Amino acid sequence: MASGYLILETEEIFEGTLLGSHLETTGEVVFNTGMTGYQEMMTDPSYAGQILVFCYPLIGNYGVNGDDHESIRLSARGIVTGEICPEPSFYKAEATALQFLEKSGVPCLTGVDTRALVKTIRKRGTVNGIITADAHASVPKKEEEEFLIAKVSTDQPLTYGDGPLHIVLMDFGYKKSILNYLLQQHCKVTVVPFDFTAKQMKMFNPDGVVFSNGPGDPAKLLEWLPEIKKISMAYPVLGICLGHQLLALAYGAKTKKLPFGHRGGNHPVKDLRNGKVLITAQNHGYVVDEASLEQSEMNMIFRNVNDGTVEGCVHPNLPIATVQFHPEAHPGPQDSEYIFKQFLQKVQQRAGVMSYAIQ
Repeated sequence: MASGYLILETEEIFEGTLLGSHLETTGEVVFNTGMTGYQEMMTDPSYAGQILVFCYPLIGNYGVNGDDHESIRLSARGIVTGEICPEPSFYKAEATALQFLEKSGVPCLTGVDTRALVKTIRKRGTVNGIITADAHASVPKKEEEEFLIAKVSTDQPLTYGDGPLHIVLMDFGYKKSILNYLLQQHCKVTVVPFDFTAKQMKMFNPDGVVFSNGPGDPAKLLEWLPEIKKISMAYPVLGICLGHQLLALAYGAKTKKLPFGHRGGNHPVKDLRNGKVLITAQNHGYVVDEASLEQSEMNMIFRNVNDGTVEGCVHPNLPIATVQFHPEAHPGPQDSEYIFKQFLQKVQQRAGVMSYAIQ
C-alpha cells in the first residue's frame, strides 16, 4: 500500500491510500450518493472519463459478480472511497471490488474523507482532478472536452431476443439494465451505433426506438441532431438521460451544465400531469434548460423536486417521451417503471400487436 492523493484543479488535496493500479488518472470528479449498486455504478458507461467518489462507506462489502455489470468494462477512470471491504460476504461474489479494479487497471484511492470532498465539490462545482502518488502533481489543462460516446458505443448492430415487438436501442453508452428490461418484456432488441442514420434505421423496420443514456456533453452531438429528429418522427420513441437531452435539442431546446450533477438513487421527481412524486435513480451532469422549452416543440411533464430542473418531456403531436432519470431502475427504486410500460403500449398500438401482454 502506498500513500496517494486526489488533487483538484481548484488546488484542494485529499490524501488516502492508493490501491489497485498505481497509474495516474485524471478526469471530472463526481459523486454518487447511492447506498447500494457500486458495481453497477463502476460499469455504467455514463461515468466514462470521470473519477467517481462514493459517498456511502460500505463499498465492496458484497463483492463483484458477473451478472450485475452494466457494460462489459469498467467505465470510470478512477474510484475514491472512504473505505473498501477486502473480504466481501455474498454467495454470488466472484471477486472483491479491489480485484475487479486491479484487473481493469483502474486506481482506487481509499481512506479519503469523502464527506469533506463532497462538500468541496458542492461548493466549487464539479471540477477536474488527478489521482496520483505525487503530492506535488497538478491537474493537466484540457484543451477541449473529450468525445466519449464513440468510445462506449457499439460499432455494429447487435440483435438480442425474439418477440412480437422489435425495439432498436440507440447506443450512446447504454446500461445493460435497459436492454434486460426490454428483453423481459419479450421484445426483440437491436442495439445500434450512436451515429445510425434514419435511412439505416428504416432497413431494420423497428416498432419503436429507445435513445439511451451516455457520457459527456450532449452538445457534442449537434451534427447528429437532424438524423435524431428524422428517426423520432418516424417511430414511437423513448429517450433516457442523454437520450432525453438529445431529443430536446433536436426539437429546439437547449441544455446546460449543472453545478455538480444528479447522481444517486433517491432523487424526487414530480409528474406534473397527476402530481405524483417518484423516487428515481439518476446519473447526469447536464439538463434541459427550461427557459428554452418555450421556443421548442417539447412540453415539460416532469420536474425535479429538489432544484426544479426539467426531468422529462413529451411532444404534443408525436409519440415521443423523454425522461432525465432511469426508469429501468437498476440500481434504484421502481417507482418510474410505468414509463417503459407507457412507451411499449404506444409501440403496440403502432405495430398492431394488441394481444401482447406487458408484464
